[in-house]
Amino acid sequence: MIDGGTVRVLGTMSGTSLDGVDAALIETDGETLFGFGPSAYRAYAPEERAVLAAALGRWPGDPGVAEAAGVVEAAHAEVMARIAGADLAGVHGQTLAHDPGGRGTHQASDGAVLARALGLPVVWDFRSADVAAGGQGAPLAPFYHFACARRAGLTEPVAFLNLGGVGNLTWVDPGRARPEDEGALLAFDTGPANAPIDDLMRARLGQSCDRDGALAAAGRVDEAVLAWLLEQPYFRAPPPKSLDRNAFAGLSDRVAGLNDADAAATLVAVVAASVAAGLEACPVRPTRLLVTGGGRRNPVLMRMIAERTGLAAEPVEALGLDGDMLEAQAFAYLAVRVARGLPTSCPGTTGVDRPVLGGRISTP
Repeated sequence: MIDGGTVRVLGTMSGTSLDGVDAALIETDGETLFGFGPSAYRAYAPEERAVLAAALGRWPGDPGVAEAAGVVEAAHAEVMARIAGADLAGVHGQTLAHDPGGRGTHQASDGAVLARALGLPVVWDFRSADVAAGGQGAPLAPFYHFACARRAGLTEPVAFLNLGGVGNLTWVDPGRARPEDEGALLAFDTGPANAPIDDLMRARLGQSCDRDGALAAAGRVDEAVLAWLLEQPYFRAPPPKSLDRNAFAGLSDRVAGLNDADAAATLVAVVAASVAAGLEACPVRPTRLLVTGGGRRNPVLMRMIAERTGLAAEPVEALGLDGDMLEAQAFAYLAVRVARGLPTSCPGTTGVDRPVLGGRISTP
């Protein structure tokens, strides 16, 4: 579909926090990252978020799923139309259910609908092929993290930590030639991130998030909750491994008896403790911990991560990257790899037994 040279590709991401859709343009050949273009964001309205939240955990054909897909497609078409000049698009969609080893994985959105709306070839359904091949189907951003580390001229192992609804960690050895090479990458979900904190704020205070960690800063951590979390079987399983947004739904029960500030502080500490546990699984200790996603804007969370890991938690902006758009850029990068027949996941990222080419392509 795309033979060679640099492609201007538009990627999107709608994460598990259900806040909205990120869209970003990059220039790449699917291996080297050459440059960055414009980006845009389109928030979900409260009524749209309610439709999406009602469909969480549901599969194609279940009640509410078609309505959720309509919300996702309309929001994507709107924000993607703001950015001109793309040759190709990569659309992740909205994860409603993720059950590798069981029913599979389900991202709401139809690439054919968006291809017609935008007049562009659209790559979508990135995760299903990996799950079908026995992988976790997540995380998929690690191949892009590898390209970012190489672009930044890094030579020693580093870790990228994405703090969205769920936390995920990518350990990168940029000294390897390709992301699919043995020893180049190890990636996995660390545990809960923003989702439990945001859910607490909405349920108790009617707010979308704990802005600047102000509530958590006033609270005390209940260490018993952290001990309970780290005893869960997930933390004893070796990586690669992945989580659904609601994998630790019992957390809300554990903090139900705490006041608002103590509950927020405890949930922030849960994230930090999960990250610290994740770093113990890395092949060698990374030299830097580079943080992307909305969680990097919470100074209390960043401080707790530094305290519990012994590594400075640096926003990815330290490498000249955009931490709000890294995931959207990742699916742009992966779209070019799909179009060129290059792997999008490998044993070190999803636990699949061989490098896998995922994604489907729809043309206008």
